[in-house]
Amino acid sequence: MFWKGRQGSTNVDDRRGISGGGLVAGGGIVGIIIYLLVTFLGGGEVDPSNIPSIQPGSQQTEMTAEEKAADDERAQFVGVVLKETEDVWNKLFADQGKDYPEPTLVLFRGAVQSACGNASAAMGPFYCPGDRKLYIDLSFYEDLQTKLNAPGDFAMAYVVAHEVGHHVQNLNGTAAKVSRLRQQLSEAEYNRYSVKMELQADFLAGVWAHYTQQKNLLESGDIEEALNAANAIGDDLLQKRSQGYVVPDGFTHGTSAQRTYWFKKGYQTGDLNQGDTFNSPDL
Repeated sequence: MFWKGRQGSTNVDDRRGISGGGLVAGGGIVGIIIYLLVTFLGGGEVDPSNIPSIQPGSQQTEMTAEEKAADDERAQFVGVVLKETEDVWNKLFADQGKDYPEPTLVLFRGAVQSACGNASAAMGPFYCPGDRKLYIDLSFYEDLQTKLNAPGDFAMAYVVAHEVGHHVQNLNGTAAKVSRLRQQLSEAEYNRYSVKMELQADFLAGVWAHYTQQKNLLESGDIEEALNAANAIGDDLLQKRSQGYVVPDGFTHGTSAQRTYWFKKGYQTGDLNQGDTFNSPDL
């Protein structure tokens, strides 16, 4: 993605130098790996009751000057990506005669406190509807490359755009409707709605990529990087890696094939009317 020299968002709350309150820090996905990936990766509307209890532990290891420089560059990158999402969604909402309240991106290191509860970096990026904020520990950028085999800056751009997709769902009432179903349905039944919501967020990320491409900001291979990332965090692949077999009733985000399909559909069409995953006969 051609991002250097472009304006970053002003809606970034950089808490990387603030203690996470004694929660276990560092390591990104390492240590809790697949369970949290299956449950949370790709974000979603985070229910505080779903955040695992994280016990006090070791403090985060001090970064070297080289590591800090790399982390700062990643912070600049996701700030630019957030600004590009703001431009797209402000325009799309305005086309519908609506305002787009922009979300805040919270950058943290190790652990963070949100309106949805306390969380560690092991959770991966997430969106909290209670405070309309996206939360990202930038170590996840490395985890995408080294743990999930999803390298490239646009893989991380896809993750940011997916979380912004959840913000859009929060604004249009979709997230609240799905959240209410949690108390009415069995876990397996609710999981199917969770999958539909996550796949719609993938679609919305694709819509963003569609309009970003029109600004000639995408480099050759960027969409492939996003599709590879979507594939890497499919429920079926993560379950198979973690336990050796797949349990469809336990899916919460969608299979690799579904995630890549809906991102690609959003990218190819750019049409919000094509993203009704809740009434798709295939889901």
